[in-house]
Amino acid sequence: MMDLVYNERIIGGKDWATILFVVCFALIALNRTVFETRFSEFIKLGVSDKYTKIYKDSGNMLSWFTISFFFIQVVSFTFLLQFILSYFNLAQKTSWISFIQIFTLIGAFILSKYLIEKIIATSFNIEEFNEQFNLHKVNYRTYIGLLLLPVNIFLFYNDIQHPIVIYTIITLIIAATIISYLVSLRIYQNLIVSKLFYFILYLCALEIAPYYFMYYWFTNS
Repeated sequence: MMDLVYNERIIGGKDWATILFVVCFALIALNRTVFETRFSEFIKLGVSDKYTKIYKDSGNMLSWFTISFFFIQVVSFTFLLQFILSYFNLAQKTSWISFIQIFTLIGAFILSKYLIEKIIATSFNIEEFNEQFNLHKVNYRTYIGLLLLPVNIFLFYNDIQHPIVIYTIITLIIAATIISYLVSLRIYQNLIVSKLFYFILYLCALEIAPYYFMYYWFTNS
């Protein structure tokens, strides 16, 4: 009788990550070539808000430039979250299965949040404010995701488990997010003041609550 030989299933390879990183850099190079002027303004987003003033039309939300960078953004945040979870022994850093699960979760979260925002904005007749504010958030999230890409490459291919590194990265991400919100508030302050009640409702229901529930779900899982 033949003996069954069970081989261990290896899910910790790094080839899949290398391919993803190459795809991301290929998309960046393609955008830099096709949208040369727009890309040059986008790169300066950290020091100038000229990009948000030029490309403030809501139609830019569905452009190839925005969609391709949205993919890079989700990939970048997925790698970072997977690295943080691996530090707390909640996932394997090199597992492509964990990556797909986290990528799907982040992508579904962002898209569902965007659709809910659209529905609420239509209900309260604040579509213009929602479109402009959302586009502004997308631009800065994309910019943060782009800056995180080389950081993710360094973290992925090196065995770094020092708590200072982990908490420094988390602090910088939170700080960058808060700064981007403050910039948005400064730019759209007149529009916000005119619809202050709806903005407070929007802020509590769609900006604070979803992240609280995500935190609650992670900590209790």
